[in-house]
Amino acid sequence: MYRKVVTRRTLLQGAAISTVLATAGSQSSRANSARKPNILFILADDLGYADLSSYGHPTIKTPHIDSLGQNGTRFLQAYSNSAVCSATRTALITGRYQYRLPLGLEEPLAGADVGLPPEHPTLPSLLKKAGYQTTLIGKWHMGSLPKFGPLQSGYEHFYGFRGGAVDYYSHDSNKKNDFWDDDVAIEKVGYLTDLLGDRAVETISSNVKANKPFLISLHFSAPHWPWEVPGEEGKKESERIARQSLSLATFDAGSQEIYRRIVERLDYQIGRVLEALKDNGVADDTIVIFTSDNGGERFSNTWPFSGKKSELLEGGLRIPALIRWTGKIAAGRATNQVAISMDWLPTLLEAAGTTPDPAFPPDGISLLPVLTGATPVKERKLFWRYKGNKQRAARIGDDKYLKILDNTFLFNVVHDPLERTNLKTRNSDTYKKILSEWRAWNASMLSETDASYTFGFSGDQFADHIGARAPTRDRDVDQD
Repeated sequence: MYRKVVTRRTLLQGAAISTVLATAGSQSSRANSARKPNILFILADDLGYADLSSYGHPTIKTPHIDSLGQNGTRFLQAYSNSAVCSATRTALITGRYQYRLPLGLEEPLAGADVGLPPEHPTLPSLLKKAGYQTTLIGKWHMGSLPKFGPLQSGYEHFYGFRGGAVDYYSHDSNKKNDFWDDDVAIEKVGYLTDLLGDRAVETISSNVKANKPFLISLHFSAPHWPWEVPGEEGKKESERIARQSLSLATFDAGSQEIYRRIVERLDYQIGRVLEALKDNGVADDTIVIFTSDNGGERFSNTWPFSGKKSELLEGGLRIPALIRWTGKIAAGRATNQVAISMDWLPTLLEAAGTTPDPAFPPDGISLLPVLTGATPVKERKLFWRYKGNKQRAARIGDDKYLKILDNTFLFNVVHDPLERTNLKTRNSDTYKKILSEWRAWNASMLSETDASYTFGFSGDQFADHIGARAPTRDRDVDQD
């Protein structure tokens, strides 16, 4: 029988090997801790504040999205930069008020030959310089080829659509195919939410193999109209729209049940994407954010707020927002930190260990100090403008100034989130102060133009908008 003889030399060799392995393990640990975090930014389209289970929806079940809050932080006072799409997306990608660019005056972009200037620094372009792989999967809606596009603004890869909305099955927008792989138009068969989820899963795997940090902007179209569910029922609705040459926004379709199924399919695909992070071993090394581009539309639940998309009432601006970063951000916490879409650029740049372009300083702030517990909740000053129905708004502390047409208000939106108690006369000094600050802010932005598009709902579309007319393109001459 063979018997191993243990000598002093053997012990010393073993000790040396153990020392080498321990040193290598220590170096590997330091390398992992020093590695820049991956970023998965998930954006829903027209999802209302209370359209998730974790935000109080009584029937919609969203366990995968909700898990981000259970394992991270959920915002209770998150805002969109605008009450419509293109303007918010402009602020999100630049970290600045959208009104600094002509694109941001479009509410939303609808045919004008404007877009995000390729020379403007963006979240993907700045992260790309910092060594990140950058991919946009889903919706762009910030300008058309040949002048504008994701590949011109910092993304290395693009898979999705360029317009404001597409059919979930035909992938048509305004009767034309709008599906792209980079700058090549493609035709695909499948439900759009599923196709975007599939590509995100594939992209995570390929990015991990490249052994570089990644930014994946996963911008779903759901739950934006058309009201098409997964399966045969949705396909028939898609065929009806095509056969009758209807607008994708047709008002003779949809229901709360259809809306539920669209949102729950969104949640299912997000669950697959989160599982892909886990399967590839990067779940703990990835910052995951989920939010919406603006407040909810016709079938959304915006309780406890009033107002919808295209309105500067809280329901048109308040959005769900959840963030998970394992080991960095406390799990199972809700924060009352007031936040806005343009905060994500400085937040994510700080997390990645890089900085904004000094020539284009962010209007947003980094939320990291609050999220990590390094600093307490900060009071904010936020300002909005919406040309349709001459809307203006500002929130300073808990107080909100609001103007719609010729009607002006002051609300405490913490004590009165439904915006019913007008404190304009009772707290006249506060009202005057906020109005003065709004005017000073507005003077630093581009002026509204009669040419820019604006959007809103009228009484013949929404029965609860009694007497409301479609907004005109006329700017507010007084500018307050």
